[in-house]
Amino acid sequence: QVQVVESGGGLVQPGGSLRLSCTTSGTEFSNHAIDWYRQRPGEERKFVAYISTNEITDYVDSVKGRFTIARDNAENTVYLQMNELTLGDTAVYFCHLHPSCVECPHFWGRGTQVIVSS
Repeated sequence: QVQVVESGGGLVQPGGSLRLSCTTSGTEFSNHAIDWYRQRPGEERKFVAYISTNEITDYVDSVKGRFTIARDNAENTVYLQMNELTLGDTAVYFCHLHPSCVECPHFWGRGTQVIVSS
């Protein structure tokens, strides 16, 4: 059974930093491209960052230069380093595993809450 578990969320002041982790089991981690999404209260879930199997990355414009996505295949973990956090970064952050084959499923974690507040 595939498990996707996010961690590292919490309460931080504006301008602060957090590092989120997404650890998986039950699947060949290195075969998955992975995204981070976030969902603010009352809004739909939205894309934040992406890393391919060969470590090509992409970001939504609002986090470019502040957030960094990275993966450690040996640890089956993807990270999201978040710096210069703003009130607008408050959300639940979700990890998403792209399918590892054409007919394979997507996998989502349950999310980790990030609150940016003074």
